[in-house]
Amino acid sequence: MSDEEIKVILIGESGTGKTSLINATMGLKFKESVESTTTNSFSSKTVTIDKKDYVLNLWDTIGQEKFRALTKIFIKDSKIVILVYDITRKESFKELNFWLKMIQDILGDEPILGICGNKSDLFVREQVKEEEVRKYSEEKQIPFKLTSAKNPLSFNKFLEDLVKKYLEKHGVSVGNNGGKIELNNKKQTNEKRRFC
Repeated sequence: MSDEEIKVILIGESGTGKTSLINATMGLKFKESVESTTTNSFSSKTVTIDKKDYVLNLWDTIGQEKFRALTKIFIKDSKIVILVYDITRKESFKELNFWLKMIQDILGDEPILGICGNKSDLFVREQVKEEEVRKYSEEKQIPFKLTSAKNPLSFNKFLEDLVKKYLEKHGVSVGNNGGKIELNNKKQTNEKRRFC
């Protein structure tokens, strides 16, 4: 019997660090300079939950405005959606409303959502206050986490929490009774999906 696959999509403005977060989760070394994503792509990573393996397909999407219509194609069937903004760019936070509406128009209330404030290591250049985002996340009832691709532990923990929430929504008991989620490298692939 093959492992269950869970589609996780990271979405948000170009330059918010979606690629770097996925690379960090995949165990790749952090790069100070990463080119803007011009292809939607995914990487696969296995999580072990109570000794059962699940494959996370982590989708990296294009944030550039001219590609937004094409990005819609890749949202379909997403089980977990992480909305990413850059704490040093106010506009990237303001655009969360656009991305959230796109997700809701396509997927309704089905996916598990999370908000990720990336580049927390650059707090001295912060343009988006944590209190403002916490208020927004409470209004939208979406979990929120500050993260940095330079220190992936916070993002990995957030990802684990969202996976747990997804599984519990679908009747899998995880957590208080010894449930354990472990990101591991049993299966790890990078695969590009290009637009023609």
